Amino acid sequence: MARGGHNKDRGDAERKCIVTGEVQPKAGLIRFVVGPDNQVVPDVLGKLPGRGMYVTADRKALEEAKKGQFSRSAKQAVTVPDGLADEVERQLARRTVDLIALTRKAGRAVCGFEKVKGWLAGGERVRVLVQASDGSERGKTKLWTPEGARYFGCLTAQELGLAFGRQSVIHGALATGRLSDRVVEEATKLRGLREGNGGDTALGKDKEAK
Repeated sequence: MARGGHNKDRGDAERKCIVTGEVQPKAGLIRFVVGPDNQVVPDVLGKLPGRGMYVTADRKALEEAKKGQFSRSAKQAVTVPDGLADEVERQLARRTVDLIALTRKAGRAVCGFEKVKGWLAGGERVRVLVQASDGSERGKTKLWTPEGARYFGCLTAQELGLAFGRQSVIHGALATGRLSDRVVEEATKLRGLREGNGGDTALGKDKEAK
């Protein structure tokens, strides 16, 4: 038994969504806790003290949770701040950008159409292909998602630019590795908030080639 009463077994990796009642991997859930002022606080990093309440990473689910599920789960009256879903989205976007930046600094990521195409064509083990949501669709369709890799188009060109230390970026690729796996986890949640794909929580599920 781990400190805090959590078992260190495989079951510790799954939680029940307080909205849908479904038990699923924590990777597809957003954790919340009740703060000292009885206000619901998002815990994107999963490190805040207190009993966790989990909601599927989906904007509709978060909006539904405000209707009483938080109070029922906490077994007390709680305050849900206005714009909670927007705040969760903001934190997830920042987290995803920061992780991509770490991957880049580790020499495990490239950006720019030609460099990404070179990685895809040259046999580099690509774990993630990322493309800006506001980029040219014509340009984006010229790249493809390798078998076994993941595709995300939930970040803007400005956000990807922050990740790669540039003003804006349309195309990026991340090599296989632990940091890239963490990007997949956070980007999956962010996509759920921005595109309504919160149900796609299987980290091994690949998007079909573009």
